[in-house]
Amino acid sequence: MAFRSHYFNLCCFFAMIILFGSCSAQLSSYYYAKTCPKALYIIKTAVLGAVAKESRMGASLLRLHFHDCFVNGCDASVLLDDDDASNFTGEKSAAPNANSLRGFEVIDSIKSKLEAACPGVVSCADILAVAARDSVSTLGGPTWTVELGRRDSTTASFSNANTDLASPLMNLDELISVFSKKGFTEKEMVALSGSHTTGKARCLLFRNRIYNETNIDSEFAKSIQSNCPSSGGGDNLSPLDDGSPVIFDNSYFKNLVNNKGLLHSDQALFNGGSMDSQVATYSENPITFYVDFANAMVKMGNLSVLTGTDGEIRTNCRKVN
Repeated sequence: MAFRSHYFNLCCFFAMIILFGSCSAQLSSYYYAKTCPKALYIIKTAVLGAVAKESRMGASLLRLHFHDCFVNGCDASVLLDDDDASNFTGEKSAAPNANSLRGFEVIDSIKSKLEAACPGVVSCADILAVAARDSVSTLGGPTWTVELGRRDSTTASFSNANTDLASPLMNLDELISVFSKKGFTEKEMVALSGSHTTGKARCLLFRNRIYNETNIDSEFAKSIQSNCPSSGGGDNLSPLDDGSPVIFDNSYFKNLVNNKGLLHSDQALFNGGSMDSQVATYSENPITFYVDFANAMVKMGNLSVLTGTDGEIRTNCRKVN
């Protein structure tokens, strides 16, 4: 019997390797329960403080997680600094990220606190995932369970950062294609786009829309033009959601129904196309949006994660160990 029991356990072991790559390859919501029990508290406290200091930071931390996961998976590659000495070019200087991504100092601060509490335990990739969740809930949006156990990459991809991220100039078909390549349905793409219910964008990204496009409310266009001249002022900021600039709600979708999307890619979701009905649903049912957004965020957070012995736990999120 002992031999048969041992044989059965061995078969299970190899079956897990075949299915998952290794026995430790699964994420878990209790991953740090014993190794760093205060990890989630430390992250949440830091996010609350950062958002209280600057409300826009919530949107920035959420966007960091997006831009990390859509380029080679949720591996904190977006946090790596360029290094001239080793001829390394990371993702920060890629077109969608340069002079745009922010919140790196907040992540640095969180990492420092975690290293003091439990050195070498909590990955930068997990910090990004939890900080994104806590940012959304802090701004009044939904919450969800973040599966943990991601490890950090030892490299990054400048080229993939330039090709894999959605552009504010994209049409509906292009947006669907970008999200589909990452395994998302059209419905999930619309839900995730709802992250634009908070945060701001630079004038240079929507100038053409407010001056030249016709599927835009004229009064809305005029109000935005006051802070985004036809020339110059490219870095001037305007809220992505003019209805409720900070709060995470479904106002973004209400704006689209009324042709008040700030970015071309925003209004593309509601422009006589296949996603009009989904946008209308979210504009009328905030709870439905919250549930779908939370589920899509969980799915995004699982994109091509490194686990087990893959990758590393960076001591400094900006550079490999």
